[in-house]
Amino acid sequence: MLPEHLHRLNAARDSRRAAVIVTDLDAASSTLFLEGENIEETAAPAVESALRTGKSGMAEIGGRPVFINVYLPPPRIVVIGAVHISQALAGMAAIAGFDLTIIDPRSAFATPERFGQTRLLAEWPEDALKGMPLDAYTALAAVSHDPKIDDFPLKAALDAACFYVGALGSRRTHASRVERLTKLGLDESAIARIHAPIGLDIRAASPAEIAVAILADIIQALRTRDVTATPRGADNRGPAR
Repeated sequence: MLPEHLHRLNAARDSRRAAVIVTDLDAASSTLFLEGENIEETAAPAVESALRTGKSGMAEIGGRPVFINVYLPPPRIVVIGAVHISQALAGMAAIAGFDLTIIDPRSAFATPERFGQTRLLAEWPEDALKGMPLDAYTALAAVSHDPKIDDFPLKAALDAACFYVGALGSRRTHASRVERLTKLGLDESAIARIHAPIGLDIRAASPAEIAVAILADIIQALRTRDVTATPRGADNRGPAR
């Protein structure tokens, strides 16, 4: 690996930004792309597909054989609310390969007895999120059903461009939420990114079924996200060869 590539990969890892190295097998040369950089037209389909799937492997670009190495930040889920849905979601998320943290200031709910080894923060989200900033590889699911707990992290997730932002509640509940978030300074396009009611519409009824719907929605959002947008605060210097 070229020293410049190693340097940029380490920087990308520290900032939780995805990267791809494309090696031309005939020319024995390589190019590094960071997510959000401009990608030459012939390489774009293969590189963007790799960024979405996270899978390394052989491909063909411009009629030439290449090997694509993909380096994705570990995706994570932040759940607001230590409720029954969260209990089911915690186990499912681990199986699907997501790091998961549950935040709930109600210490009677956020207990190891209810959640085992799941990371729990019995704090207000305003305080908890200071130590774990949200980013483009974070999904936020607000399921406490309490505006005092849910509204701040929802705004924080939208401001941080999280790849998924979802909130529990009916359409009527969400209409009230929209009014509150508008007063907090969010515009219509930002609020429209919230998946509400949360999860895929599979007619889920039980907490476990709702958790399945939420996780499926998160996975779909991760695998179909816009990989052409430059992450906030990222240094976009173009591909390194």
